[in-house]
Amino acid sequence: MSLNREIAEFLDLIEASPGDGQSMAFHQSTPAQAREAFEQASLRMRWNVPQVDTEDLYCRARDGAQLALRLYRPQGASAQPLPVLLYLHGGGFVVGSIASHDGVCREFCARTPCAVLTVDYRRAPEQRFPVALDDCADALAWLEANACALGLDASRVVVGGDSVGATLASVLAIDAARSGGPIQPRLQLLCYPVADASQCAESRTLFAEGYLLESATLEWFYDHYARSPEDRAQWRFSPLLATGLQGVAPAYLGLAGFDPLLDEGQAYAQHLKAQGVTVCCEVFEGLVHDFLRMRLVTAEIDEVYERLVHVVREALR
Repeated sequence: MSLNREIAEFLDLIEASPGDGQSMAFHQSTPAQAREAFEQASLRMRWNVPQVDTEDLYCRARDGAQLALRLYRPQGASAQPLPVLLYLHGGGFVVGSIASHDGVCREFCARTPCAVLTVDYRRAPEQRFPVALDDCADALAWLEANACALGLDASRVVVGGDSVGATLASVLAIDAARSGGPIQPRLQLLCYPVADASQCAESRTLFAEGYLLESATLEWFYDHYARSPEDRAQWRFSPLLATGLQGVAPAYLGLAGFDPLLDEGQAYAQHLKAQGVTVCCEVFEGLVHDFLRMRLVTAEIDEVYERLVHVVREALR
């Protein structure tokens, strides 16, 4: 399978315009510079997103910090409690925000339809492992406590995300199964997750440069997030290392064929299956990392959303 033609042209444009803010070579930047570049690129890549209702909310993290949340509701939603997709944005634990992934959340909200809750978890290096994960867990607990007042159905929840957001979602699903907590996700929706930061798979070498996410950038992300090299070998950082996964929510993995994370995503799918988790894994062969935010680049992403929404809809039925 060849690289999607329009994405190939997009990558060529980035290559021809170094330093214009679209390049993902963040490892040559400071975190502040990388965040600014990512947000500016997100604005340029924004497509004609669906109209939904939004509400900006806040919750308290376990250490007292205030976390920003955004709740999306379909327009004209019925009076019945809405199922919820807790969606966690990607960005290597260093970049990314509610704003950068606003279009993704709107697509899922309008197409499913369901409520979507997203979290501005705190980022590295100012806040290192496991703060981002704890923030997301605290947001999930807040959802359980406030679902009734917000007209949401806490018995029909999907946890999902892209890139490291998918990693965080997967850990939340494992923790939910082990704790037996009040929210038991119906599904974990994992788009091109980081599954194992403790080693380098073959796809990390094969797609090390030239496919938007670079292998050196991944190392830069991990170094900023980890407190020490040993953190990478913890399963809550690298869920491929988790065991005892019986009872964990079914997983859908949507991977990209030209992504340095491809091999570990496939390995994670096999690992979940071997641990007794129901898994569906699809590789979108011609796409690259971060494809959910590429609706403006190629119409193929519309078909991807239709597939993902079908999976979410079935889980929430």
